[in-house]
Amino acid sequence: MADQLRVGIVGIGIIAQTHLEVLAEDERFTVSCTVDPHRDGPVDFRGTRPPHYSALHDALDAHDPHLVVIATPTETHAALAVQALTGSAGRVLVEKPLVHTRSALARLQALDHTADVRGRLLTAHHFAFSPEVRWAADQLAAHPEWGPVTGVTSAFYDPYVLRGQQAFDSYVSSWMDSGVNQLSVLARLVELTGPVTGSQADGGASAWYTAAYTSRGTTGTARLRSSWHTGTSSKETVVTFAESGVEMWIDHTAMTGFAARNSELLSTHGSDGRTPRKIAHYRPLYDSIAAGSPDAVLGFPTAVQITELHHAAAAEVGTLDPRDG
Repeated sequence: MADQLRVGIVGIGIIAQTHLEVLAEDERFTVSCTVDPHRDGPVDFRGTRPPHYSALHDALDAHDPHLVVIATPTETHAALAVQALTGSAGRVLVEKPLVHTRSALARLQALDHTADVRGRLLTAHHFAFSPEVRWAADQLAAHPEWGPVTGVTSAFYDPYVLRGQQAFDSYVSSWMDSGVNQLSVLARLVELTGPVTGSQADGGASAWYTAAYTSRGTTGTARLRSSWHTGTSSKETVVTFAESGVEMWIDHTAMTGFAARNSELLSTHGSDGRTPRKIAHYRPLYDSIAAGSPDAVLGFPTAVQITELHHAAAAEVGTLDPRDG
């Protein structure tokens, strides 16, 4: 297809495999090149092997992709994003979190005047595209009679405590790992205003935060729990509409949900049981990019807001990434 969007992928690790799988099934995209200094050879893509490079600037010079996907460790995001923004004319999609420090965020903000960061830099807040979250957002839009969202309770559990120190080395803390996902879900459902306040325990393996927001002109509070003290992954969000007595229960692990008022079941959402969770997240994310007007939850202003709230909360209790400025 002559009008396919050329994609360059930087970092060929575990998360890149999800990107490659989704891109391979979408004929609107083609992978024109891959970049990874730690990988010797190219990847398979639709039966072909796109050219592989060890340096991003070589790939940009040779292929001029429409979209550069950065799926590398978080501490490398800012430098690679700057290189992609200044060395190409296309959009740049960075895995979440966008950056690991507020000083790195400031570096990207300073580039906006010369590289159109607001128009070109996207962050893969994939949880905001999960089927159950999009269903919940559709319910909000379709039922103004439910009134404003008066409360949100979100609990994200991962079995990382079993990994011991390796979990802290990889993810820093439960809040640093899950907080971005929880805040991006909130950004889909309400208007985040901040502040985010709370505390962490167990050396950072668990956390309890609250986030201020507005919904239809009414202020509310979201309660955010994250923890690694579990044997299996479990992620749920409950959205309350006190004025109408409606509640929405969202199961992010099963990708299901329902809305109810007392004994009355108002709406349900089910999963097909066949689509892996990450694939279900990234398909609509790439749909948004292919449409030419990426969803606002991917945009730089949203990433700035989430990053600032996320890091400010962690800084309050001294569990920020020690590299933060």
